[in-house]
Amino acid sequence: MSQSEKKSKAKKVGVKIAKIESFFPEKILTNEELSERFPEWTPEMIEQKLGVIRRYVVDDDETALDLAVKVGEKILGNQDKQSINFLILCTQSPDYYLPTSACILQEKLGLPTHVGAFDFNLGCSGYVYGLGLAKGLIESNMAKRILFITSETYTKSINPLDKSNLTIFGDAATATIIEYSENEHILNFEFGTDGTGAKNLIIPNGGFRNRYNKDALLVDEKGSFRTANDLYMNGPEILTFTIQRIPDLVYKTLENNQLQMDEIDYFIFHQANRYMLDYLRKKLRIPEDKFFMDMKDSGNTVSSTIPIGLQKSSKRLKDGDLVLLAGFGVGYSWGATVIRI
Repeated sequence: MSQSEKKSKAKKVGVKIAKIESFFPEKILTNEELSERFPEWTPEMIEQKLGVIRRYVVDDDETALDLAVKVGEKILGNQDKQSINFLILCTQSPDYYLPTSACILQEKLGLPTHVGAFDFNLGCSGYVYGLGLAKGLIESNMAKRILFITSETYTKSINPLDKSNLTIFGDAATATIIEYSENEHILNFEFGTDGTGAKNLIIPNGGFRNRYNKDALLVDEKGSFRTANDLYMNGPEILTFTIQRIPDLVYKTLENNQLQMDEIDYFIFHQANRYMLDYLRKKLRIPEDKFFMDMKDSGNTVSSTIPIGLQKSSKRLKDGDLVLLAGFGVGYSWGATVIRI
């Protein structure tokens, strides 16, 4: 038998999502509390515009690694830890410049030392990128069972006088077990990057380019105050990027998987805010009953919004359903795929 015939007879490696869990810190920030700080914003106004009623916020001594440990323990409760042979952590809120938080997480979760482990720094597209990385590791026979964790604490980087970002973001972590399957459940991906948008969602100080400056000036961004040490988001530019890029991302992902729009049973996009999601749904002509939108209890949790959406939708989805996942945001960065339940 020729090598080409052997390859054609070789069994195709499939990949599937086996389990998802989420974890939120105990502290809650409600619209009523925000309205007390910023009386010009009523609780109803915040909910109507953003779709958020409350969001979870970490304590001062609580970090993204702490949340990652909690969600990791939750998902590994009755699992065989020896079966995990790779650990991936998506975060933009690491405990240290080095070592990578994933190495510390391996020890805290009691995972075997034969696991590979790394962090990657990506925001709202991070879950889709992580699925792609996990799929590649399994298909190339470098892993069989992967623990993929997203954990983010954006609220630590928001100025307490920044009413805009305080109303949007919340903290959370999710854990996903991704493993070998005889059938393919994670289909083809589409990715994109445009670094010209980096300045529109950024923390200017704190890295090696611009060090943290304790004397940084407080500036007024249309009623939201911040310093160069704090998270900055240019909302109008982020909205423009989203409406220009994401419809095409969806169409290319469908084409890459040889699917039509009406063959997709459900759509779960990054939960940025209600206004943006409403626009995308209408632009793409997606029926409301096929489109996930629910951030009222947690806000925009960055890389965790899509897995939270999958977990919340578990009772709605049935075996064989096709779900299109799309993440987009900081970088600019975007990615999408289709999964089969």
